[in-house]
Amino acid sequence: QVQLVESGGGLVQPGGSLRLSCADSRMIFRLDSMGWYRQAPGKQRVLVARITSGGSNYYTESVKGRFTVSRDNAKNALYLQMNSLKPEDTAVYYCTGYLGATQYWGQGTQVTVSS
Repeated sequence: QVQLVESGGGLVQPGGSLRLSCADSRMIFRLDSMGWYRQAPGKQRVLVARITSGGSNYYTESVKGRFTVSRDNAKNALYLQMNSLKPEDTAVYYCTGYLGATQYWGQGTQVTVSS
């Protein structure tokens, strides 16, 4: 029903920026809440940012003021603008979307912040 595909990860120096994108390649249904999680090596997957279909958003404390989540409802697309990146932001970033009670996941994209 839903197939989420992320893009935009890569290697960036501390203080740099990246923009992650996520799109539902099937676009059959309009997704409800969408968000970004990340998982660093040896750690649990944690919520980074979330946005509802109405545009209400949430950020985990460590990224407030640096990351901006946005979406395009017509495309079932989700974005994460990441500025002032820090080495501790290094992780695999996963896109997620809800359709009713079902949560869908993308395959993940690696973000590495290193000099």
